[in-house]
Amino acid sequence: MATIVVVEDQPDNLKLFKALLTMKGHRVIGLTSGDGLVATLLAEQPAPELVLLDIQLPGRDGFSVLRDLKKLEGEHPWKVVALTAHAMPGDREKTLAAGFDGYIAKPIDVRGFGEEVARFLSASR
Repeated sequence: MATIVVVEDQPDNLKLFKALLTMKGHRVIGLTSGDGLVATLLAEQPAPELVLLDIQLPGRDGFSVLRDLKKLEGEHPWKVVALTAHAMPGDREKTLAAGFDGYIAKPIDVRGFGEEVARFLSASR
């Protein structure tokens, strides 16, 4: 299965996301802010295939963190999907226009979350 990095500042949400993805056989790395994301992505071997990135984070928001990822030179195997409570009309379009590879609204559908993530993984392969 895949290595997935989840960046989520709410401990209960992070625990839930990690549990659901681990049950699907994935290796999950959880971060509570975007501060260590670049270092984590570059250090992990094999490289993570997917980043689930919350938009509302303490300090720097997910859009700012995404800009840092887009500045990295070279080929990178990961897709970055917004995992966000921003679920108003136009929010999906705003995140995709900013460069995210996908969008998952919170609260998540617990039963369908693994399959939704699997679609992003299969698109990256």
